[in-house]
Amino acid sequence: MTFTVASNSFKDGDYLSSDFILSSDFGFGCAGRNRSPHLKWSGAPEATKSFAVTCYDPDAPTGSGFWHWLVVNIPADVSELAEGAGSTGGKLPAGALQTRTDFGVPGYGGPCPPEGDHPHRYLFTVFAVKTDKLDVKADTSAAVVGFNLHFNTLARAEIMGLFKR
Repeated sequence: MTFTVASNSFKDGDYLSSDFILSSDFGFGCAGRNRSPHLKWSGAPEATKSFAVTCYDPDAPTGSGFWHWLVVNIPADVSELAEGAGSTGGKLPAGALQTRTDFGVPGYGGPCPPEGDHPHRYLFTVFAVKTDKLDVKADTSAAVVGFNLHFNTLARAEIMGLFKR
């Protein structure tokens, strides 16, 4: 069986709706609802002990991309995150931990590329992890989370959304 991820919020390669775009509260010039999208995965390897979810923009004009969302330590018996689960007031599964994004805080921060720039790709990746918990904290940087995932990932599945303004 192949490890896959899908969403009721958008189809792979589609443009993301304003529901999932950064809100004006962040001061970057976007006025979306800043809700994390629904994600559902299946076909994880049998040895999976937890999952992690990230959202990354490789097209951000930073020289190193931009991390919009990182969630680790999702229990192995969970195969879905509801729309809004990673947003302020959202409900993640017990034990799951959101870590610091490139906005400087944990939690989902939606897309908001520079005005007039080309469409940016937002890669929502689910990682099947071989440990129950990654040894990270809420203020751990995305680079350190990625380092831990690199050495503990059994499989990964990805879905891409686009956004341009």
